[in-house]
Amino acid sequence: MITVNLDVMLAKRKMSLTELSEKVDITLANLSILKTGKAKAVRFSTLDALCRALQCQPGDILAFTEDGEI
Repeated sequence: MITVNLDVMLAKRKMSLTELSEKVDITLANLSILKTGKAKAVRFSTLDALCRALQCQPGDILAFTEDGEI
């Protein structure tokens, strides 16, 4: 299972979802879908923009866990 830790990175960077939305030019609705883990796919260009804005690595945003692990 892939988990999205976007909220963790936002908190670490003291950035709001709205501010991130403006920096990466992605709608607030689409970022919300990603943040809640409801997205079915993520484009590399989106991941690149998020990493640039948050100054992090893809692994800081996305994590793999076995079923049942937390």
